[in-house]
Amino acid sequence: MLKLFFLILRRDLRLAFRRRSDLAQVIFFFAVVVTLIPLGIGAETDILRRIAPGVVWVAALLSALLSLPRMFQSDYEDGTLEQMLVTSEPLPVVVLAKVLAHWIVTGIPITVFSAAFGLMFDLDLDVTGAMIVSLLLGTPVLSFVGSIGTALTLGLRAGGVLTSLLVLPLYIPVLIFGSLAGRAAADALSPTPYFMIVGGLTLMSLALAPVAAAAALRIAEN
Repeated sequence: MLKLFFLILRRDLRLAFRRRSDLAQVIFFFAVVVTLIPLGIGAETDILRRIAPGVVWVAALLSALLSLPRMFQSDYEDGTLEQMLVTSEPLPVVVLAKVLAHWIVTGIPITVFSAAFGLMFDLDLDVTGAMIVSLLLGTPVLSFVGSIGTALTLGLRAGGVLTSLLVLPLYIPVLIFGSLAGRAAADALSPTPYFMIVGGLTLMSLALAPVAAAAALRIAEN
């Protein structure tokens, strides 16, 4: 089972890095959203500093949504998913490997690039650090919850739109508490409680999402 997990993880990472344009698209979209929102609000430094964590989190959420349809679609189209369904190994292990690969190629780059946007918003070092930690803890939720929506809409027309409608309400808790971590650091308060809540959401999604997504994949294939 562990061998299958690492095999699928390595395979998905290789495929992702071969399609570098998809990875660049996610980062470019993240950068555009983070850049355009301040342009629309104005150049007031105090306002920008206060909204920066929320802006970065909204941009991360939208970037994750952009990349979700590719999580299972190629395997569904070429028949690989069908072979995964008939394997003797538990399907949630397969889903977990694919979700982890998705997070590595989306969540980690977004977290790394958020440090640059902390400089752009002229944030203090502790605020930038809190924002980065909250993204590192919380972006797995975007991939795990998104895997459920993607599996439920697999093979449907306008599946990407339906996925967004399904998962956006479920993203609200991690969006709120993730952005509040940076806000707490800006107000000279401890962001640790928000880190714990975001980490708890990640652990809960880790426990539940692979099972739910695996069940949805079986439904989509049948």
